[in-house]
Amino acid sequence: MNGTSLETQGLPLAPVTVRAAAAWFIAQPTLPRHGTVKGFEADFRKVLDALIPRAEELAAALPTDDVTAKVALAGVRKARQRLDEPEAAGLHGEVERVKQIARSVIAMCNHYDSLSGVRTCLLCDKPIEDSDAWEHYQQAGLTGGPAQPGRVHVACARTVRRP
Repeated sequence: MNGTSLETQGLPLAPVTVRAAAAWFIAQPTLPRHGTVKGFEADFRKVLDALIPRAEELAAALPTDDVTAKVALAGVRKARQRLDEPEAAGLHGEVERVKQIARSVIAMCNHYDSLSGVRTCLLCDKPIEDSDAWEHYQQAGLTGGPAQPGRVHVACARTVRRP
């Protein structure tokens, strides 16, 4: 894997694909080559350039005291701050900077889902429809971060539990 291009044959990638690419980049145990880092950065920037205005638009449609909107807008500010950071010195510094951008990609995908009302199964990354049986699930945080609560299909939960 060496990029997260927004489009494949004219179709936008699903948020799960973008999240997976960002998580993959963050989890790399070794330093990727400089060209790989720059490729991921360019793709992450494209993703954020598409998600940020959409999240702002969805947040603006909600009441000014809506917590979901306020949290999403804080995420937008953080993403913009990360995008504005200059290139870091050395490959290690640059990888760390791009990892921060990747974290914003994951966060903005989550904010977009929250604002748009999409509920995605944390295990299979498919939408949870109103008619689907689901349960609460606490997923381990990416890269050792805090656990992320969410929902999973009951069938998916059974596949990860030991009898």
